[in-house]
Amino acid sequence: MTLTLYNTLTRRQEPFETVEPGKVKMYYCGVTVYDYCHLGHARACIVWDVIRRYLQFIGYQVRYIQNFTDIDDKILNRACVEHSSMEAVADRFIKAYFEDMARLGIKEADEYPRATHTINGILRLIHELENKGFAYPADGDVYYPVREFAEYGKLSGRKLEDMQAGKSDRVNVDDPEYQKKKDPFDFVLWKAAKPGEPAWESPWGAGRPGWHIECSAMVRDRLGDTIDIHAGGTDLIFPHHENEIAQSEVVTGKPLARYWLHNGMVTVDGEKMSKSLGNFITIRELLDRGVDPMAVRLFVLTAQYRTPIDFSDEAIAAATNGWHTIKEGLLFGYQYGEKLGWDLGTGDWGLGTGNIPIPSTEYPVPNPYVERFQETVNNDFNFPGGLTVLFELAKELRRQGNILVHQGKTETSPEELQRQWQTLVTLAGVLGLEAEIKVETHTSSALSDAEIEAKIQQRQEARKGKNFAESDRIRDELQAEGITLIDSRDGTRWHRN
Repeated sequence: MTLTLYNTLTRRQEPFETVEPGKVKMYYCGVTVYDYCHLGHARACIVWDVIRRYLQFIGYQVRYIQNFTDIDDKILNRACVEHSSMEAVADRFIKAYFEDMARLGIKEADEYPRATHTINGILRLIHELENKGFAYPADGDVYYPVREFAEYGKLSGRKLEDMQAGKSDRVNVDDPEYQKKKDPFDFVLWKAAKPGEPAWESPWGAGRPGWHIECSAMVRDRLGDTIDIHAGGTDLIFPHHENEIAQSEVVTGKPLARYWLHNGMVTVDGEKMSKSLGNFITIRELLDRGVDPMAVRLFVLTAQYRTPIDFSDEAIAAATNGWHTIKEGLLFGYQYGEKLGWDLGTGDWGLGTGNIPIPSTEYPVPNPYVERFQETVNNDFNFPGGLTVLFELAKELRRQGNILVHQGKTETSPEELQRQWQTLVTLAGVLGLEAEIKVETHTSSALSDAEIEAKIQQRQEARKGKNFAESDRIRDELQAEGITLIDSRDGTRWHRN
């Protein structure tokens, strides 16, 4: 069950072999902090969060770094509009980033370097490039001579001669920056300061770094010359990641990354997400609408991470239903464990409130569910395939719970059911799917059958109207009364706990 990954650099799937056995150095190109994070950011952050979790699950020690771009034209423009400062804008949206990611259950990275905190490393890297003939100054700016790097284009597959065709129609020859360059393809490493902009002193004059050099410097400073995984969205392959390779590899003489992984983009109802189309959705807007964060995670994980994914009301409704199925399975032990005579103890499996913990102990015997999950996911992080194992476990636990309620005993032994439940909790935890535990003391409900049916009908109307917050509220209200709802293709069934 060797882990294999699709490598954008080689355009093929390869066995995963790290620079240092048992350890993974992973870098994700993070967000430019000038606005609230949107669905595209949610997908990327969930994907890399789960990949990190999975690598840890199969035994790797992972050092995960994610940067913040906190100096950029977009940040400066927002600061100007708001009569604020670049630092104030960046700090505000970094704070918002952590709030949004916490709601989605994203584990924090080991470190979050910021471009403005890496100026010394950036200047050192530009100086080394200049010494090797891969940087030239021009009136306070510093540029990278693309044609000097013979392997330019190896990540994106683009060739300079192909890109040059028709380029003259798109170039503004009167642009001062264009006039400074020796070649139209050259890109900026250091920008001369403009009046009123933040600037740092350098051998080439006061200025600020270009975007691409920031990541090269942060990778090198935090993780070294060669890392195992460099991650980001497909929109970063060219020119950002291509330029990172050009900058880093001519200085170190080593590969920047062994594996380049890229997540697909998010569309909304089949169209590219953009503010002009009015389909631009931030993470907090979506969650404030009442969508369960775990449903968002499930929505992301139902698609292969490299492919585009389309967001729609129907898609999130399907993910919400899927999450309810898995959630029922996750709560199985807390609903029926005592009846089944389980010894949950006071440790990892103790009853309480909060989120279900992931067990820290290894399985004492071979576990076919874990083996199937790992065999599937090892094929280029096939999380949709891995989810089938979770749904199989959750549905079987739901079925056994119904049998227990109506017949007083289960078809499967309590020991095997506990093993299945613990397996589900563990594998769900690998995917970051965690259910809130609500332990109730109700033994029976004061509601009549007719009143329960009326509330179920209200919930059905809420679901038809895409009012998921109201739907969940009614479900939780009934659960608090000791009434468990079971959704299926044939409708909604219920029973008193």
